[in-house]
Amino acid sequence: MVSCENMAARASMMRTIRAFFDSRGFVEVETPVRIPAPAPEPHIDCPASGDWFLRASPELQMKRLLAAGLPRIYQIGPCFREGERGSRHAPEFTMLEWYRAEAGYMEIARDMEELVGEVLRTRWGASGPPPFAWITVREAYRRWAGWDPVEEWDQDRFDFDMATKIEPNLPKEPLFLADYPAPAASLSKLKADDPRVAERWELYVGGMELANAFTELTDAAEQRRRFEAAREERRALGEADYPLDEEFLADLQRMPPAGGVALGVDRLAMLACGAASIDEVRDVVYYRA
Repeated sequence: MVSCENMAARASMMRTIRAFFDSRGFVEVETPVRIPAPAPEPHIDCPASGDWFLRASPELQMKRLLAAGLPRIYQIGPCFREGERGSRHAPEFTMLEWYRAEAGYMEIARDMEELVGEVLRTRWGASGPPPFAWITVREAYRRWAGWDPVEEWDQDRFDFDMATKIEPNLPKEPLFLADYPAPAASLSKLKADDPRVAERWELYVGGMELANAFTELTDAAEQRRRFEAAREERRALGEADYPLDEEFLADLQRMPPAGGVALGVDRLAMLACGAASIDEVRDVVYYRA
């Protein structure tokens, strides 16, 4: 059950987030919630809205704004995913995304450390947040699952071990789990020195996944190839076959090098409020289990 205290804390958090980005020269944007073509990702399903869809993320639309010439942008708004319900998941949730031209996932990581430090300063006290640790996916899987997913890619095994062996062993202190195998990062640039690995990280705080970041892929032909592969996988799984966003692919050819990230605002509010469930930090909850 939501509380007045949590709502006040969430409102204060939102003011802190906006002040953070406004002071750093970012432009707040608002892209459509109802879209013609979501990014085709296996296991992420967008609710239908007539012949279109409710977005799972504003990513493709925000990248088009980068291509149009806006160098620093952020957005806070609703997103939707079917089949997600639990203490940390909801079919409707609030996402914060930001993108920086001429930056990569390392620059976005520094932004993240500063932002999370600002928002959770009260929780961590005058000393501020502990140092954010960094561990590669390969190191984590070798240590806790006993295999290397870069050398021996197996999607089902990777997902199972992430849930049962990796995440339960992550420390409670802030940690970047970084450099994912290339097949697990369809919108990310690959590392120049090892194209089997993508420039992607996920941030965990308190053992909970909080954010997902990329050095963005800007090769339109490669992005089309990955989207088509994802569509094939969705069809094989019996999932809806989303059309390609041709306007996004056209604009991607003009997009500058960039880094971007998506952060779950409700989960950040859970950490700020010490809440155990997403339902405790949203205004009114209508979801059914």
